[in-house]
Amino acid sequence: MIIEVGKPWYHGSYTIVDKPDLAKCLEGKDFGRGFYLTTDDNQAKRFVKSSIGKAIKNGAENVEEDRGYLNVYNHSELEGIEVFEFPTADRDWLHCVAAHRKSNLLKDEVKKWEAYDIIAGKIANDATNQVITAYINGLYGAVGSDTADETAIRLLMPEKLTDQICIRTEKALERLIFLESIEHTI
Repeated sequence: MIIEVGKPWYHGSYTIVDKPDLAKCLEGKDFGRGFYLTTDDNQAKRFVKSSIGKAIKNGAENVEEDRGYLNVYNHSELEGIEVFEFPTADRDWLHCVAAHRKSNLLKDEVKKWEAYDIIAGKIANDATNQVITAYINGLYGAVGSDTADETAIRLLMPEKLTDQICIRTEKALERLIFLESIEHTI
């Protein structure tokens, strides 16, 4: 299980994020638009570097090239929050990720996930982005076909992937409790 009571969630960033804002979150992410976290502090630390690079590229002010923050959170009771957790990187996970990353791909897939406030599952990280991109572009066969799905999942090596948690709604974001920011030098 990814989402467990008392287990901290982490978000690596170029800045302190004590009040996440869904309006600043981008479309085209694995589980849709939302604020992304992980239970793996090392993974979040790796995201600090990519966050710094994106912030510099986008012209953000007060960005330090070698320093960011590991933002730490917990959550209050999730009663009344619709949560879906993928147990592994399987066919459903792959279709969810592909459909959210590329609009008009597997059109009905995005609708399946609209009712969820939080989606958690494996992360398609830098090492696996090539596989997901190849899958989306049909290099393993028709997207959604058994052959393409099986090939992509095998290449992803899901047992080695860490996790991500996507908070998709304000209702769920209200349950997120900011604990601290830890300066992280890269």
